[in-house]
Amino acid sequence: MPEANQPDSPGPSAGWASLARIAARAVSSLITPTPAPVETPVEAASNPRPKIISSDTLRSERIPRGQMRTTRWPVLHAGSTPKVDLATWDLKVFGAVEEPVSWTWDQFQALESVVVAADMHCVTRWSRLDNSWEGVAVSEVMKHVRLKPEARFVLVHAEHGFTTNLALDDFLGEDCLFAWSHDGRPLTPDHGWPLRLVIPRLYAWKSAKWLRGIEFRETDKPGFWEQNGYHHHGDPWTEERFW
Repeated sequence: MPEANQPDSPGPSAGWASLARIAARAVSSLITPTPAPVETPVEAASNPRPKIISSDTLRSERIPRGQMRTTRWPVLHAGSTPKVDLATWDLKVFGAVEEPVSWTWDQFQALESVVVAADMHCVTRWSRLDNSWEGVAVSEVMKHVRLKPEARFVLVHAEHGFTTNLALDDFLGEDCLFAWSHDGRPLTPDHGWPLRLVIPRLYAWKSAKWLRGIEFRETDKPGFWEQNGYHHHGDPWTEERFW
């Protein structure tokens, strides 16, 4: 579902049971919009990190059909917000790779970081434009990973056992990153602290919060929301909401 991770012990109907509650929260959070933070010229000049512009921000019409623009950022997830200890946190890359790779929090933060300007579209029909994400580009992480030839899909793993699936090409998009900051501020726990995946050109449920692992696969395996009726791909421009 939306920008959402799963409950601790989801059953096969957990997604649909949560749909009405999460959609209602999404609508109510859009009623009173508040301005989004804007980076000042001084802040921009003092930020030496490379900046990537998502191609969707260059569209003449930036709101997909069926979406409503908001300047707020609704908090949407099924289940509880996990408690994360950075002293024991790690990010693992495994599956169809020549050798598994892992990073501690300090090791991951030591990788080269970037800023990505991107729009965000939630399957619950809100769109938030001009987001500024900071973190490590997927392309940077992939410099440390050697894929096996059969790797064609990705299964993203997060806290509480949440998963979501991606085609390899979508995961490798030039605007995709592992983010720890949004609009110049560290992510809050409700929005995925300490680390979330950002796949800007797909619906936001593919941008999993509370990231813990990336599994490369030869075959596609539906994630949590995909098992509960959500589309395996999730393109907002063709309204790939459900299958």
